[in-house]
Amino acid sequence: MRTTAAVTPSYSLGQLVRYMLKLGTFGFGGPVALVGYMHRDLVERRAWITDDDYREGLALAQMMPGPLAAQLGIYLGYVHYRVPGATAAGIAFVVPSFLMVVALGWAYVHFGGLPWMQAVFYGVAAGVVGIIAISAYKLVNKTLKTDKLLWAIFLLLAVVTIVTESEIAWLFIAGGFVNMFYRAPPRWLGRGGVNALAAAHGPALGGLMSGIDVSLLTQIGLFFAKAGAFVFGSGLAIVPFLYGGVVTEHHWLNDKQFVDAVAVAMITPGPVVITVGFIGYLVAGLPGACVAALGTFLPCYLFTVLPAPYFKKYGRLPAVKAFVDGITAAAVGAITGSVIVIARRSIVDWPTALLALVTVLVLWRFKKLQEPMVVGAAALIGLVVYPLAHL
Repeated sequence: MRTTAAVTPSYSLGQLVRYMLKLGTFGFGGPVALVGYMHRDLVERRAWITDDDYREGLALAQMMPGPLAAQLGIYLGYVHYRVPGATAAGIAFVVPSFLMVVALGWAYVHFGGLPWMQAVFYGVAAGVVGIIAISAYKLVNKTLKTDKLLWAIFLLLAVVTIVTESEIAWLFIAGGFVNMFYRAPPRWLGRGGVNALAAAHGPALGGLMSGIDVSLLTQIGLFFAKAGAFVFGSGLAIVPFLYGGVVTEHHWLNDKQFVDAVAVAMITPGPVVITVGFIGYLVAGLPGACVAALGTFLPCYLFTVLPAPYFKKYGRLPAVKAFVDGITAAAVGAITGSVIVIARRSIVDWPTALLALVTVLVLWRFKKLQEPMVVGAAALIGLVVYPLAHL
């Protein structure tokens, strides 16, 4: 069984780290663009990575929970330099955008009350609703197609997210199992009593843990580790999950602060999931930002490194693929539901409603337009419109 390329690499680990630092600093355009840059630079131009290894890494990143681009970067570091390479590549890719959101968090805390900052986020929050809406539409078309069962899972999660204004994590797993049992029922299904019992009591155990009085940093670490384990389908999948925990359950942020946090993720390079650093900073300063980021990215790191040696053998099994398809449908449903939830908070008058609609139309018409440009335009509009709307 071949796991990764066994030939001597034509590049040093230092060269790969420098590339990932550069990509993490200037890599705008979202996960699809980022993985495209990696193929262009590392496979086509520099020939550091074979096309086979790249495709296997991309398939693993799509199958496992975690932000797509970050996981692919981790896997590409693993190809020739194993765990040290995966670790160094992952850190180099994430650190630049983490530092940016922490700096923005500091500015937000110190200047967030100023009229110009309020005006910026007045426009940006409405623009973000449009961005998430068009992203949800693209994900629906890409993942569901005409599959009736996946559509049913999608609709269920969308409705649950809208009604509860939160994301119920165990429903993701349930969606995966339902699709797996229907498409490719495993042979051990009849012997799954113990596993089913453990799964059924999982949520109850989570409720028990939530009643334990632990320090704030520990709470942050546990919550964001759970969040990081359920980022399926797109980095945006974490948005409804975070809203349910950060705003509804723990009351660490209010609605406006949360929407601003999502906006910050849109205007910075790197993975959308990096918004957790901004949220952590607002909740508990720099220690909170570090704990939130570590808690979120550690699961995706482990979900990449641990199965990497075995993925070629087991990753294409029908049962595994069906399970992932079900979870992905659930994630897309939650993202779609979160559009409604966030819109209720961000669209506060007719100018914000119009801005959100225009954002959708612009992104629909100009498909290659990068999101930071849209967010920047929304910020400028907010600076002009906010004072007029609040005379």
